[in-house]
Amino acid sequence: MSLKTVSLRRRVAVAVLLVLVVVLILLVFLVDFLFASQSRRDADVMLRERAQMAQQVMRRNQNPAVIARQLERGGVRVTLVTPSGESFGSGPEESTDRELSRTYADGTKITFYAGTTITSAAQVRLRRLLLLVGLGAIAITGFVLIFVVRRALAPLDAMTSLAQAIAGGHRGGRLMPSSPKTELGRVAVAFDGMLDSLEGSELRTRRFVADAAHELRTPITGVQAVAEALVQSSPDSPDRDQMSLLLVREARRAGRLVDDLLALAQLDAGLELQREQVDILALAQSEVTRTRLLAPDFDIEASGEELTITGDGQRLAQVMANLVDNARQAAGPSGRVRIVVDSRGFTVLDNGPGVPESERERIFDRLVRLDEARDRRSGGSGLGLAIARGIVRAHGGNLTCEPSYEGAVFRAQFSWP
Repeated sequence: MSLKTVSLRRRVAVAVLLVLVVVLILLVFLVDFLFASQSRRDADVMLRERAQMAQQVMRRNQNPAVIARQLERGGVRVTLVTPSGESFGSGPEESTDRELSRTYADGTKITFYAGTTITSAAQVRLRRLLLLVGLGAIAITGFVLIFVVRRALAPLDAMTSLAQAIAGGHRGGRLMPSSPKTELGRVAVAFDGMLDSLEGSELRTRRFVADAAHELRTPITGVQAVAEALVQSSPDSPDRDQMSLLLVREARRAGRLVDDLLALAQLDAGLELQREQVDILALAQSEVTRTRLLAPDFDIEASGEELTITGDGQRLAQVMANLVDNARQAAGPSGRVRIVVDSRGFTVLDNGPGVPESERERIFDRLVRLDEARDRRSGGSGLGLAIARGIVRAHGGNLTCEPSYEGAVFRAQFSWP
């Protein structure tokens, strides 16, 4: 996404001024049109009144030239034609706009003309006045906009200052808009939400790094101590074999934790899946075989219907192995684990102590153990369930811990049949 970073103040100011200019231009044309229309109506009214006046004057039987002079006042000019064809009056001027002809009872015909000189001059003065007022209004508006827009966009400056402060290491600041339903309020709410998410992610990352370092320190310290003891011991020491086995165990534990951390890093970066047709029931049966090799007396079975999906076989096998190992550790040596495959995925059930309702979502967090002492002795890193859920979600599904009356139930459900 490429955001155009033009000046918002300049954009708003120019937009408002353009709107104002357009409105003023339209207003000038409208006022000019209305003024011209009103002037024509006033001229028509004046000509009709002058025609009525002529009828009253002609009753006095005055000389036609006198009558013409009496009627030619107030910008009105006339042409009086007697029944004998004689013509009196000054006649129309070149800029005549309106005219009215009347024939009276004695046969006299009088034509009245209204000149446009006066109205045209008034219209020119009105246009000049509107132009000066418009330019003044634009100038004043532009000057006021500098302060109004700056004040209106002050919340954006607050966002910028807060972002710079957070980038400088001052965490915890928020905008907290007073009106979250306005345009700037919605932006501020989204900005605060983004900060909450980022800071929460940062805190989780820091906690995870600290926990991972703590987890790695234990096996690495053990490897270092055993290695030093081996170096200092004599070749014929009776404890040498035991220390060698302890060294291998601690190194394997550290290696498994590093592998789990690498798997989580790959999930965070976007896991690349090797797509192929995977038989889920066959994977479950293979996991049963693997578990019986590790614990020949353990009660584990796989059942269900055939299910073939498109996915990464090795990663899905890793999911099933993590779930089964977790269930086997929870159930104990004399426990029971069942893998059930259906048309939507598979379920791993055990008869262990189960998972409390308040912990059913937290157990998928990283480095979380419900029984710290037991998992540390067994070499568990607390990352298996987090890795399993990440792999299932990378396949378009989800891994959940479901309620049960006995033991724990983990269900991997995919979004395709």
